[in-house]
Amino acid sequence: MSRETGRYRVTKVHDEQVRAFIPHPLPPAKPPLVVAGEIAETHGAALTALARLGVAAALVPSTDWFLYGFVRKEAVLTSQIEGTQATLRDVLTYEATQQTDRPEDVEAVCNYVEALTYARKQLANPKGLPLSTRLLCQAHRLLMRGGRGADQQPGEIRRSQNWIGGSRPGNARFVPPPPEEVAEALAALERWLHSDDPLPPLIKAGLAHVQFETIHPFLDGNGRIGRLLIALLVEHWGLLGQPLLYLSVALRRQQQEYYARLAAVRADGDWEGWTAFFLDCVREAADDGVDVAQALHALLARDRARLVGHKRATVAAIQLLDELPKHPVVTVPHAADVLSLTAPPTRKAIDVLASLGVLRETTGKQRDRVYAYHEYLRILTGDET
Repeated sequence: MSRETGRYRVTKVHDEQVRAFIPHPLPPAKPPLVVAGEIAETHGAALTALARLGVAAALVPSTDWFLYGFVRKEAVLTSQIEGTQATLRDVLTYEATQQTDRPEDVEAVCNYVEALTYARKQLANPKGLPLSTRLLCQAHRLLMRGGRGADQQPGEIRRSQNWIGGSRPGNARFVPPPPEEVAEALAALERWLHSDDPLPPLIKAGLAHVQFETIHPFLDGNGRIGRLLIALLVEHWGLLGQPLLYLSVALRRQQQEYYARLAAVRADGDWEGWTAFFLDCVREAADDGVDVAQALHALLARDRARLVGHKRATVAAIQLLDELPKHPVVTVPHAADVLSLTAPPTRKAIDVLASLGVLRETTGKQRDRVYAYHEYLRILTGDET
């Protein structure tokens, strides 16, 4: 099946002619996207997986057990798609110590967490910003804050032509709309998001991501904001109560197909192929999240039982164990601050957890030691150690 998804406009950039693509407004038309057959089956499987993920989170004493790690895992993976090298352990160690060997990469990940947190708070606040271009611009401002993004017009819609692939627009793989077309394209996307389009919300989230990536409204950071948009829509439309879906785990595993599916929409109007791919990624990521959530829950229950039965257990050690899911890398000063205790009882709590193998010292130093909840991180990160 083939359909026209936009029009080309020939413009001049640096003395060469460029064919820039301007997408038609959503939803797909001529023919419309029909939720039937394989797409309907995949959609059902994705919704079931999301529901299972929501239940897995609801069965634990606190969603914070998962939320801290899951949000940061998504932040790491979505940044790695764009070429950063920071790992989840790098980010968590930085949060505990303010030290890192990859300052720019870690900053990019931390900025994503801050951007997502800000956007979620705005949407949850009746007086906050609605789901809008303005909200995405504010999120982009936070995402691009710091050294690497300071010269990329943080928070501003681009005023010049950008491109994807190639060394210049003239030999690019794809050229998004000219800058003067961007504002109206975003406005049309915003209107559609708030319309009564009968397509299922999860499918609409996938379509919105492609449309945003095609518009490519910023000089940099479009991929991360586009994937952040999915997280916001999934929560805003009630598909999950918290941003527990780290979709980038599936997109990164299938990164080449991800880009190919985006390109096929622009070139051939293959919304069906994209939608089936997107829904399968949602299912895969949700299933992965369920497995990780269940494993983390079991680990915490097992370690708590071991600690409570330990002859050297202290109240501070039990309190610290309960805080580790939100602070899986700690130092004595950091843990003392978390527990609102002085250094001696905090150090004793860490020693007890280290003697049980719950915490593992990571530096090999006698001073300024850093401890990690190693097994928790191993489960959360999968192939990272």
